[in-house]
Amino acid sequence: MMNSYDFRKFKNQLFFILCVVCVIIAIIPLASILFEVTTRGARQLSLTFLTSTNSNGGIGPAIQGTLILVGLTSIIGVPIGVLSGIYLSEFGNNKYAQNLRAINNIITQFPSIIIGITIYGLIVLELGSFSTLAGTIALSFILIPIVTRTTEESLKLVPNNIREASLALGVRNWRTTISVVLPTAKNGILTGLLLAVSRIAGETAPLIMTILGSRYFFQGLNKPMAAIPLEIWRNALQPYPEAQAQGWSAALILILMVLIVNIVVRLASRSRMKT
Repeated sequence: MMNSYDFRKFKNQLFFILCVVCVIIAIIPLASILFEVTTRGARQLSLTFLTSTNSNGGIGPAIQGTLILVGLTSIIGVPIGVLSGIYLSEFGNNKYAQNLRAINNIITQFPSIIIGITIYGLIVLELGSFSTLAGTIALSFILIPIVTRTTEESLKLVPNNIREASLALGVRNWRTTISVVLPTAKNGILTGLLLAVSRIAGETAPLIMTILGSRYFFQGLNKPMAAIPLEIWRNALQPYPEAQAQGWSAALILILMVLIVNIVVRLASRSRMKT
């Protein structure tokens, strides 16, 4: 008969095997998608495809448009989201913060098409045209709630002992938050930022209602603009094999762009930690 030690060892091994099986099950769909996109999309990749306009069979304007949208949205949304998360976590023990937290959670669960329609009615119709500005605002409403939520949860994971030790030395609360709590939760906040940026980089529905798309390179904040998700969506609807192949290539480029951003940010954060 199995003794207590052997039974605990058996449960440990069983749990480990179950975890490995779950990881494999989760990886299979992801690996399948990556394999399919890579095999179908790599055939069209070339310098001309990456730099030329749509009229010449390229996605240069779409790559530029996606970089501009993600950059502008991050400039607007990241500071607001991080500061909101800090307030809710460190100073939000009141009714106002509870209401703000509830609103933030509701916006996080909004379908992106609803945000796109709302911005269309508030900005596009008022300005009289689709524009980069409208697309940036729409994506900001998607980015900010995610960053706020992940920042708040990351800061809550910081042990109170660290805060109390800093306060016991006479450091003010705001200084403790900036110099002690934020550096401790940096990895969690950074992960949330990367998830949020990856989310907005692949959004299509809000862009249909706000920037519409364009065959030209960037012409101004008040003009329509191209983006990779729009190119993927439109090429997927085409009955022509050439257009569909370009859609697969655009999807591969989008995946590579998100991957490069994640790697660069991770390496930069590690190098700062070492210094």
